[in-house]
Amino acid sequence: MAGTTQREWEVSRDGDSALVLTYPARLDPDINARCVAVAEALRARSLSGVRDVVEAFATVTVHFDPLSGDSDGIAAVLRELAAETGAAVAREAERAGREIGLPVRYGGARGPDLADVARFAGCSEAEVIERHCGAAYRVYMLGFQPGFAYMGAVDPLIAAPRRAVPRVHVPAGSVGIAARQTGVYPVASPGGWQLIGQTPVRIFDMARSDPFLLAAGDLVRFEPIDEASYDRLETGLR
Repeated sequence: MAGTTQREWEVSRDGDSALVLTYPARLDPDINARCVAVAEALRARSLSGVRDVVEAFATVTVHFDPLSGDSDGIAAVLRELAAETGAAVAREAERAGREIGLPVRYGGARGPDLADVARFAGCSEAEVIERHCGAAYRVYMLGFQPGFAYMGAVDPLIAAPRRAVPRVHVPAGSVGIAARQTGVYPVASPGGWQLIGQTPVRIFDMARSDPFLLAAGDLVRFEPIDEASYDRLETGLR
């Protein structure tokens, strides 16, 4: 996508209190970078009546108060920003993302699906770990849970689909794969992703000034650690 044209995006209403900017629906870092850039620029405008701005894989949703917000005015600004946010702005937004390393204890009780992913890939568990750690993953969006980051893209060889039967309980910090996506469960919950490891790092922590460790546009690298290192890090974070 060398530039942004009207044909590449559209602005539509979602009920009486939201507007949605929609780009082509695909897992594309350039499209996502544009969403992040538009969302950041819109927040900086501090438009009256805007309650929240949420960027996702290929959309930006603007929630506003229908009693105090000028929906036509907000839509006009959204179109203006979409038209101005071309490839150069998107690349700059992508470069501005932080790179964060997350230590992970792979396999065993902390990664009960590692063997299944290895069977799916037709390789060893060690190769699954090597391939999972061999990429920097873009955070495309947060959702599902507070701070749950949808990241990609996972190496196609190890891109195992979600489990046929979700687990009732997935521990906080569990690192999972679901096709070309990977992510970390911030809190304990049910879940259907293939669990290959666990990090002692708190992805969501209300005690921090910013509870969310990750944000859209960040880059994440996973770093393998042994059980002793996991225990030391977990103890240090308490």
